[in-house]
Amino acid sequence: MITNFDIYRWKNAGMTNLGVNKLLKFYRKYERKINLRQMAQVASIKSIPDFIERYKAQDVTKLRESYKKFPSFSILEDIYPERLKEIYNPPTLIFYQGNLNLLKKPKIAFVGSRNSSENGIKATQKIIKELKGTFVIVSGLARGIDATSHIAAIKNDSPTIAVIGTGLDVYYPLDNRKIQEYMAKKELILSEYIPGDKPLKFHFPERNRIIAGLSRGVVVVEAKIRSGSLITAERALEEGRDVFAIPGNISDGFSDGCNHLIQQGAKLVYQGQDILEDYFCI
Repeated sequence: MITNFDIYRWKNAGMTNLGVNKLLKFYRKYERKINLRQMAQVASIKSIPDFIERYKAQDVTKLRESYKKFPSFSILEDIYPERLKEIYNPPTLIFYQGNLNLLKKPKIAFVGSRNSSENGIKATQKIIKELKGTFVIVSGLARGIDATSHIAAIKNDSPTIAVIGTGLDVYYPLDNRKIQEYMAKKELILSEYIPGDKPLKFHFPERNRIIAGLSRGVVVVEAKIRSGSLITAERALEEGRDVFAIPGNISDGFSDGCNHLIQQGAKLVYQGQDILEDYFCI
């Protein structure tokens, strides 16, 4: 039987999340054990000898101590959200802090610029207030619109989930440490990265697929044409999620991405009811 710790060991030895998904699919299909070399082949690992060496060199006692720093759940467990399973390359192991019951509730994501304007902040606060706690607000705990979304949710008694691009024991950005500590106790924080993992650049596009995958829809606020927020919107569209965009000033460039999304068919949003009416009879 595959355990969460098995997945942790594979990833710690250098197996990618996509490789783990391939391996788990193999086990589900054939229900038989295979050796390390065969595991690496199934997971499409390029340097099989390196993987085997790293796997065998692991200090299992220390690794288990690291693994136990935070609770986790895997794609093999019932608590794992069905909606998240549907996406390409779903995270196989997720560490968490906080209230897992939030995973059972309907969710909507808010994403946007780290360098948000006052208008973007006010627009985010307005829409979340008008949603009246109907959805769990999902975002990425970055500066700007992400942090604004979490704080607005908390102030309006709406539950909120943060999906971060580091290990749960890393605070990035440091400005948001207090928010992260609060949410770890009162809300929910998720990460597919092992404890101690730093904020590497490629972590954030990977994190965005989880934000989109958890949510019924994604609201984009103040996104430029080339931005991580548009990547999240693209992932949402690829996975059949709804995309909403708050329009912005055409002269300052802050909302060029949002305006482009609206041109491409995203629903224009200027009040909470614009989102609610897509899911409820209003």
